Amino acid sequence: MTQPDDTAASNRSTPVDPRLLDILVCPVTKGPLHYDREANELVSRKAGLAFPIRDGIPIMLPDEARALAD
Repeated sequence: MTQPDDTAASNRSTPVDPRLLDILVCPVTKGPLHYDREANELVSRKAGLAFPIRDGIPIMLPDEARALAD
């Protein structure tokens, strides 16, 4: 019997504090981030990276970011 992916479920169900979104910037470019609610990521278009949000906490490490498709 397989277990459900608890990580994926918690990523979608935990909202991010809007005050936190107001102060965060891209750690690479120091530019603005766009909150992608559907993908549950913070996107830096300038850096071409999407930073994951896990349990309501943005993971702002470049090594953890997903590269955006061209």
